[in-house]
Amino acid sequence: MFESGVDKSSAADAAVLVSVDFGNSTYAESLHELQQLAISAKLQVVAIVESKRSRPDPTTYIGSGKVDEISQLISQNKASIIIFNHDLSPAQQRNLSLRLNCNVIDRTSLILDIFAQRAKSHEGKLQVELAQLEHLATRLVRGWTHLERQKGGIGLRGPGETQLETDRRLIRKRVKLLKERLATLQRQRAIQRRSRQRTNVLSVSIVGYTNAGKSTLFNKLTRAQAYAADQLFATLDTTTRKLFLAEGVSVVISDTVGFIRELPHTLVAAFRATLEETVQADVLLHVVDASNPNRDEQIEEVNKILKEIGADDIPQILILNKIDLVELAVGSKGCVRDGYDRISLIRLSAKTGEGIEFVRQALTEAMVEKSKKLNEESTDIPKIVGDCAPV
Repeated sequence: MFESGVDKSSAADAAVLVSVDFGNSTYAESLHELQQLAISAKLQVVAIVESKRSRPDPTTYIGSGKVDEISQLISQNKASIIIFNHDLSPAQQRNLSLRLNCNVIDRTSLILDIFAQRAKSHEGKLQVELAQLEHLATRLVRGWTHLERQKGGIGLRGPGETQLETDRRLIRKRVKLLKERLATLQRQRAIQRRSRQRTNVLSVSIVGYTNAGKSTLFNKLTRAQAYAADQLFATLDTTTRKLFLAEGVSVVISDTVGFIRELPHTLVAAFRATLEETVQADVLLHVVDASNPNRDEQIEEVNKILKEIGADDIPQILILNKIDLVELAVGSKGCVRDGYDRISLIRLSAKTGEGIEFVRQALTEAMVEKSKKLNEESTDIPKIVGDCAPV
């Protein structure tokens, strides 16, 4: 079945979305995310094609009947791009492009494109380019294997094989250069981090699902001007500011890239340098959109990625944001303490500022606790008494 859009004025950016339901409980949420991703990529969604299958078709993922249906929609809506809500194999992507005579991309490629549009800092641009090249490398190796079969000696070697090897070599060379530049930036970031640790400053990272309101909370706490918008991946580059809590008490807080379901592994790997701000943090503010009916699944996805980057053992404070959009039973302002009398959950609205004071209170308590631990560690150092006679 399909739904057609109304506004078809921007034919150059017209997109048809394709989503297959394999019986997963998160299917509707995943399709909604794909629509939001397309809008974030500045595309005009003119039609949505949905299908139910038990397993993907090995040739076209969706079967020949649906391919014909998409072909008709392309003609009717003058679409220029087809976006699948799934990861396509290089062979499937090639087969669909040939049959539809149209640009066909998958969910991973769409996310990579959005990251390329949004990256502002030098490091962010390097990380996005690295992720794109590593994704492209799999397309070359697996999608163009028909060129590898052209063999022969001097005078018989096919031009396609030469071009393929040239492309591979250029990609490998560029990937190596990007990794070296990112390693340099990573070392610089490590020096800055060690400097903060020597000054006994609490390091805080804001994490969460994309569009949960992380940047809005960051701006409200620090009075910064970080870009915040009601769209997916509004923030890509990590922004760090000093937050003054009370006289003589301050913390360093960082706003990080949002996570999403099925986040491409190439992106997680490429953004590892940026995400190290999260790995090295003392406390994580895990921001959740309280108005989202799938908030529990989103929390699980974020925790899964935190585990992947080695940040799952860092203390978390769960922030239920957007309480202004939910009923009082869920969105009542306040905080919850755990068995150790630490604030573990806060309900607030980063947009209106309601409940923000509990975040400042929780961070103040965390800073005091860290200072006590450092003082205890310094006093616990045993004094070594020598038995030498005085000179």
